[in-house]
Amino acid sequence: MSALKRIAISVGDLNGVGFEILLKAHNEIKKLCDPLYCINYTMAHQAASLLHTQFPNDFNMFKVAGEFTIIPGEVSASSGKYSFDSFKSAVNLARTKTVDAIVTLPIHKEAWMMAGIQYKGHTDALRDLFNQEAIMMLGCEKMYVALFTEHIPLREVMHHINADELSDFMLRFYESMRVKNVAVLGLNPHAGDNGVLGNEEREIEKAIAHVNEQLGEKIFIGPLVPDVAFTPRIREHFTHYIAMYHDQGLTPLKALYFDEGINVSLGLPIIRTSVDHGTAFDIAYKNKALILSYINAVKAAVSFAMREPTDAN
Repeated sequence: MSALKRIAISVGDLNGVGFEILLKAHNEIKKLCDPLYCINYTMAHQAASLLHTQFPNDFNMFKVAGEFTIIPGEVSASSGKYSFDSFKSAVNLARTKTVDAIVTLPIHKEAWMMAGIQYKGHTDALRDLFNQEAIMMLGCEKMYVALFTEHIPLREVMHHINADELSDFMLRFYESMRVKNVAVLGLNPHAGDNGVLGNEEREIEKAIAHVNEQLGEKIFIGPLVPDVAFTPRIREHFTHYIAMYHDQGLTPLKALYFDEGINVSLGLPIIRTSVDHGTAFDIAYKNKALILSYINAVKAAVSFAMREPTDAN
């Protein structure tokens, strides 16, 4: 039997539910991989104490310097900085091939901002750290949604809808996933109704035609009418979608598969997956956190790590 893949796990915002999830899932996770938790002993001991427990002897840690007082449910610069340092440690472990992949627990964007961190989230940071255009994809085996635009104001989305940018995005998505029959959503109601409700779909149509011609196969289908694209009849034909903006793709995804969804960063030289939920400050250290998204994120990281290097992400 081959050795388990080694996965570095960043602990996220310690004022939230991340550490509780790690402890609850540890016994199951160690059957899937060799986990390496990016946290120091002092902070791990403090977090475990707040949960009225202790971490097991086989809870292997990679020391992340720094200490602060954990205050459950509080947005703080100190917790934001520690979550970023934990994340950077995991990335460096993957960059140096010390681990096979990384899994990230949820951070708090405002806490990062309070700590003076310039990024809006993990994906933004990964783009800068590797100088590559990472793609954010979320979902589960039943349905994955890749986001063409992410954390930008809705009023700015239409300015990004052009055939060149979309073509580049779809090609990079295909290179990462190698899946067929990908649904591409329109931007406007009724997918524009042939120009009656907007012209952005013309650009989407051009991009789809260009990429399919370049690939020599009809891989991308659309633009689909957004308000029916996730109905059961349509979902029978698609497991992978490309959405034009954040809530267009994630609202139906989370309505259908919130507890089991994960986040995957495509197009990078490292493998990174994450839970698809936030810090849940309202239930921090109350032993109410669910672990399914985290377990699925680890399973996905292991699966990607087991693929051939050229297909890893």
